[in-house]
Amino acid sequence: MDYAVFKTGGKQYRVKPGDILDVEKLPVAVDAVAEFSEVLLVSDGGEATVGSPYVEGAKVLAQVQSHYRDKKIIVFKYKAKTRYRRMRGHRQGYTRLLVQDIQVGTPPRPARRRTRRAAAPAAAEGPSEDQGGTA
Repeated sequence: MDYAVFKTGGKQYRVKPGDILDVEKLPVAVDAVAEFSEVLLVSDGGEATVGSPYVEGAKVLAQVQSHYRDKKIIVFKYKAKTRYRRMRGHRQGYTRLLVQDIQVGTPPRPARRRTRRAAAPAAAEGPSEDQGGTA
């Protein structure tokens, strides 16, 4: 596989095996493998497969290397002439991933439904004598 585009945390990432990327914090333990099935596009040797919305049977496997928090940002709200001031800090949590593999499986075939053959229709070529038709 050349590369894949997948979605997690409301963002899309273009990755290839061996890439290291930081995503929004995931509830996965360190050294465990995270599996992403919301794959939007897979490119293999210049041949791109685009999903609608996702590519069937495609997965991105990544090993969780660490969890960390970004540097603090200050959120300061202020309204002039009203003595209104609010200061808050925020530290976003991230998970660092090492992309191991991009898998593209064949989608499972839907089960075939058996259909019953319709009963042979009654042979009616014209109005019968019982229905008051003219012959």
